[in-house]
Amino acid sequence: MRVHICAVGRIRKGPERALIDDYLTRFDRTGRALSLGPCIEHEVDERKATEPASQARALERVLAGGALIVALDERGEMRSSREFAQDIAGWRDSGVSDLAFVIGGADGLDPDLRNAAGKLLAFGPMVWPHMLARVMLSEQIYRAATILAGSPYHRD
Repeated sequence: MRVHICAVGRIRKGPERALIDDYLTRFDRTGRALSLGPCIEHEVDERKATEPASQARALERVLAGGALIVALDERGEMRSSREFAQDIAGWRDSGVSDLAFVIGGADGLDPDLRNAAGKLLAFGPMVWPHMLARVMLSEQIYRAATILAGSPYHRD
């Protein structure tokens, strides 16, 4: 199952970019044996799409056809890392070929795109900068693979 991170905003060279690249490289190595991956990033330039409706159209253009959409949204469900790993395994085992995590712009996701999502996921009630949300998502995707592989990376 291919994993996609579709996000508004470009992350330039710096600590956030280094962390994302590291976690996604680790995921690709760990996930391969689990039929997970690769994880592909798709960035939408927020200078060209400035409000949620135009950002949604831009995000829809980068979504893989037929992908299961998981939208990161403050109204979403909070999951433990183990529950998140089980969600990913369940989608993989049910035949989902493309899993797309969608992160909107500073004003959030357009309601139509949010409503099209198969799942809404939240990192808690706090609002996070989009760069950090992408770092946290990348780490959780990697963590999910390590949980499914039985690796000692995750500790309860």
